[in-house]
Amino acid sequence: MYAVILAGGGGTRLHPLSRPECPKPFLPLLDDRSLLQRTVARLAGLTDDITVVTDRRYERLVKAQVPEAALVLEPLGRNTAAAIALAALAIDRPDDEVMVVLPADQTVERDEVFRAVLRNAATHLATGSFGIDEPLVTLGIEADRPATDYGYLIPDMARGADVDGLRAYPLVRFEEKPKPARADELAKLDGVAWNAGIFLWRRRTIQAALGRYTGLLQSLGPMLGSPATLQHAYEAIQRPVSIDFAVMEGAAQSGQVVMASMDVGWSDLGSWTALLSAIGARGAGAVVQAGETVEVEQDDLIVRRIGGRLGVIAPPERGRMTAAQPIAVLRGSGPDRAIVERLLERCSEAED
Repeated sequence: MYAVILAGGGGTRLHPLSRPECPKPFLPLLDDRSLLQRTVARLAGLTDDITVVTDRRYERLVKAQVPEAALVLEPLGRNTAAAIALAALAIDRPDDEVMVVLPADQTVERDEVFRAVLRNAATHLATGSFGIDEPLVTLGIEADRPATDYGYLIPDMARGADVDGLRAYPLVRFEEKPKPARADELAKLDGVAWNAGIFLWRRRTIQAALGRYTGLLQSLGPMLGSPATLQHAYEAIQRPVSIDFAVMEGAAQSGQVVMASMDVGWSDLGSWTALLSAIGARGAGAVVQAGETVEVEQDDLIVRRIGGRLGVIAPPERGRMTAAQPIAVLRGSGPDRAIVERLLERCSEAED
């Protein structure tokens, strides 16, 4: 088994903490290690064959943070379908070897359980399961509320099975991020799960799926030898799409996708609210763009850049304020100011 870590994206929902120059995967949000470093460490004992796929703008950051990992550079960001296609082409491994794909910007609380899930899924599911010779395996998180920020996995509950301690199902449908009304419907279905963006498949399996559902292999393959020609190939991708939309939705309809349930204390840290919870602070958070007006309370905290560094202030009084620059408003976080300030200090140091 070999691991491909996708380290890209702007983390715009965590602005001004996450910025294009130093986005979310490279920030030490939970402790002194970046999310990328935590992701690599989480694979210890499972595989040493780790490659990070990232935008070439972040080459220096990746080399500084995880020098032990191999590196595949994209000329520019074109979403996860292109990144996975490039990895499937550029990382030369036997066709039947299992590739595990992980985002760099998630966290789990139970690393040992997570490694066991990946090990069992690679051994018992990705090599053939539920009568599917070449399955695409995705890991699902129990949907405990309606949410529009995640894709949804709808399993065939009648065909579920315990596979060496792992609960798995053939997938009936793979739905991208829904509208609120649809999210309400999906959250009520038995066994429905959120898509964690973690996949396992044989190299030949994902290559065949990409060839069937996209033209990415045909357009990128001949261009691998030259950074300039690869740049042209990436620029020619007119509609950057996720692997979910490009491959997984169609593959699920064709009966080729298997879902494994995962309970490991997962979070994608995709919003200020999720991040506040993860660092032990109370309250909720939202990003307010420059020029927008927002209602603030006296116990709210405002995160913004002060003299080029991250800082936190409290509104002088309850009322309306118009943001002069993008800010984060942390609701009801006044008593937890010290926790937030420690987070901001870590992230400011990471940018220096």
